[in-house]
Amino acid sequence: MGLLLGLLLVLPLAKAELERVEHAAKADGSLSFLVVRDWGRKRLYNQSQMGSIGEKIEVDFIISTGDNFYDDGLRGVKDPAFHQSFSDIYTAPSLQKQWYIVLGNHDYRGNVEAQLSPMLRKMDTRWLCLRSFILIAGPQMAEIFFVDATPFVSNYFIDPKDHVYDWKGISPRLHYINNLLLEFESGLRESTAKWKIVVGQHTTKSAGHHGNTHELAIHLLPILQAYHVDLYISNTDSSIQFLTSGGGSKAWRGDVNNRWNPQKMKFYYDGQGFMSVEMTETDVDIKFYDVFGYAIYKWSTSKLISSAM
Repeated sequence: MGLLLGLLLVLPLAKAELERVEHAAKADGSLSFLVVRDWGRKRLYNQSQMGSIGEKIEVDFIISTGDNFYDDGLRGVKDPAFHQSFSDIYTAPSLQKQWYIVLGNHDYRGNVEAQLSPMLRKMDTRWLCLRSFILIAGPQMAEIFFVDATPFVSNYFIDPKDHVYDWKGISPRLHYINNLLLEFESGLRESTAKWKIVVGQHTTKSAGHHGNTHELAIHLLPILQAYHVDLYISNTDSSIQFLTSGGGSKAWRGDVNNRWNPQKMKFYYDGQGFMSVEMTETDVDIKFYDVFGYAIYKWSTSKLISSAM
């Protein structure tokens, strides 16, 4: 990790910019969206019942934070798993909105270009998967930064075990990460949005099975702090709120790390579920739901809006 940090500092920096997409707010200026992860299992296990909640809060879009197709991503653009795990599962009327999607480590075990292909968008127009990008929502309400977090994790490269990862488009890895950090920091520096939210597949700190992602704590967290990011959706001694929604289908692993200080970790749940976010210029309300759609935890925050804005 020390070597990685050193190399990142000496690689040449390229002038680059993250791709941007826009999504309008409601007529009253508010936004609402759902967040889910680890869901693509071809109807196996309990799939999160998001449709009723999406209808209740009049959801504008859905975010997937990765691990879209288990166990090994998609084989290609014609892989039936796309329909078996996505189009044929999320059929509720309220979920026929745009899905904004990043890749997870399980997705990198398949054909990555398939998930990124415009051909999938033609088959299901809800699908929008990119490596890293900025969602301009509102348009000035929020900027949501989607970060391709998997390539940061060294073990996937040095100890892949029995897995084969599709690193096309990543090599050379250090150059890829360096440019991504440059693009990410530049986007945050230029942002004038009232809320800054970052989405990534891997957590910086977690009491779950996979634990902390040290590489993100080293390379990503200082940028989040420097540019006053409000939420990282995937606790530290930071004003940033870290929110993880990782139980879109299979769950109940039962190996929670109970060494966490309860003053820092406000909520932990080992079962299936998803998360909702409702926001205005001044307020954000977040709820975690179990597989039956019951709200099992709520969290809210507010901020004053400067008159200069």
